[in-house]
Amino acid sequence: MKKQIFALGAILFSGILFAGCSSSKADSDTETINVTLAGNPATADPNKGGDTNSGSLFTQTDEGLYKLNKNQKVVAGVATKVVKPTNGGKTYTFTIKKNAKWSNGKAITAQDFATSFQRQVDPNTKSQVANLLTYVKNYQAVQDGKVKPSALGVKALNKHTLQIQLSKPEPYLKTVLATSLFPVYSPYVEKYGSSYGSSSTKVVSSGAYKLVGWNATKDAWTYVKNPYYWNAKQVKLSKVNVQVVKDDTTAVNLFKGNKVQETAISGQTVSQFANTKNLSTQMISRMAFLEFNYKHTATSNENLSKAISLILNRKTMTSKVLSDGSIPALNMVPKGDSTDEKNGKDFAGEVGNLLSYNVTEAQKDWKLAQTQLGKKKLTLTMLVDNTSTDKQVGQYIQGQAEKYLKGLTIEIKPMPHAQHIGVASNGNYDINLDGWTGDNQDPEEFLQLGNGQDPVNFTKWADKHYTKLMNEIDDTNNHSTSERWALMQEADKYLMAKQGIVPLYQSTATHLVSKDVTGLTYSNQSGDALYQYASVK
Repeated sequence: MKKQIFALGAILFSGILFAGCSSSKADSDTETINVTLAGNPATADPNKGGDTNSGSLFTQTDEGLYKLNKNQKVVAGVATKVVKPTNGGKTYTFTIKKNAKWSNGKAITAQDFATSFQRQVDPNTKSQVANLLTYVKNYQAVQDGKVKPSALGVKALNKHTLQIQLSKPEPYLKTVLATSLFPVYSPYVEKYGSSYGSSSTKVVSSGAYKLVGWNATKDAWTYVKNPYYWNAKQVKLSKVNVQVVKDDTTAVNLFKGNKVQETAISGQTVSQFANTKNLSTQMISRMAFLEFNYKHTATSNENLSKAISLILNRKTMTSKVLSDGSIPALNMVPKGDSTDEKNGKDFAGEVGNLLSYNVTEAQKDWKLAQTQLGKKKLTLTMLVDNTSTDKQVGQYIQGQAEKYLKGLTIEIKPMPHAQHIGVASNGNYDINLDGWTGDNQDPEEFLQLGNGQDPVNFTKWADKHYTKLMNEIDDTNNHSTSERWALMQEADKYLMAKQGIVPLYQSTATHLVSKDVTGLTYSNQSGDALYQYASVK
């Protein structure tokens, strides 16, 4: 999984203008553009960041063994080539490019990767993305504190040779290495410890751009071309000035005034630019959903979650509330995320639409919940991001629930993205409007969100049968690709039948891009801009 995204955070903005940046057209001499981002990244430490905004930062500043090219294909990054595993698919040996350098001019070494992966799995790091390395040998023992992080199956054989030993074959390792696993600069890790990546002065970049003028509280910073990047000659933009903005109106006004050359927009604002050359829209592998806190008596009631799911008309939600090209969820896995190797069919399409709109059935489930809970009236709090999109979706859910499920009151609690993540991860909620962006093109990435034993499961829904299914899916030593695919379909159907999580819609990445900017592409998984392929006319 990726920078694995908690909370929807569709558009989170601040209205401060770019400091010291061009306020008119992009500077074609120095190849500079001004852009917006959805919100403040929580960290520049790739071992820790699990939020969307940190993920966007990593996309610009970090490069792993592999990378995505402008056509979304996995190609060699810091490694010399995309390698084939040995030992039955469990041993990978990589050679690091001799011209691969950090943004301070120092060589990127195999030890930088070993340090990074060991640190990410170390329970003391408290990483939100440790499970990206689940398949690496001794992962669980390190996570449980039974062995030291150095026992993880990652080893620098010499300065330029890295070996990864897996406990079992990993079907999607190639994609994870290209999008989500990065080296860290070992001397700075030793120097700064847990504060590594807390500001741009405490991190070094391995990718096309270095980070300048950033800390977690700043609303403006810059990506500056890394002159030591091994492929620097192909990077045209010398500067990308980033600004956090506060609402679509501000974003659109900045774009129309050519104060920014690229910005994300959402909701009904998108329709204003329909059929214009400035609009870039693509479906991404992101699912929005509701989580119910199974540590609380009321929200652990299965009939309650079923009732709320059934009163949500997902077509109305996407066409009238969002109006941004998002589509109704069919099940837990987004359309286009994963393809069956045997027949080329899409996973979500094969599983089918398991989410219906049925007020009559919802009211029956609600009555059962009332009886089981011994309450005629119930008030629940729902966490949402403090964005116009999340608040609008929250209000729609609130309105439907209070209209059709008499006695149920839902109070919406908006909060900033970073705070939302912290509150939800600590289990301080009844219902959580959440989301997940995938990048490994495997259904398990979304299905694992319902597994109570997984560290990214905020709900703590602990269904023994579902956990058993997920353990079987993980057992790639004893299950073929086709057997694993069938198990994942079974898990999706079971999760939807129980409504352990309630999927809502699949998101789009929608941006306004100036006609002066060419070659700009976006990840079809996360929707992150790939600035290293862009240029200015």
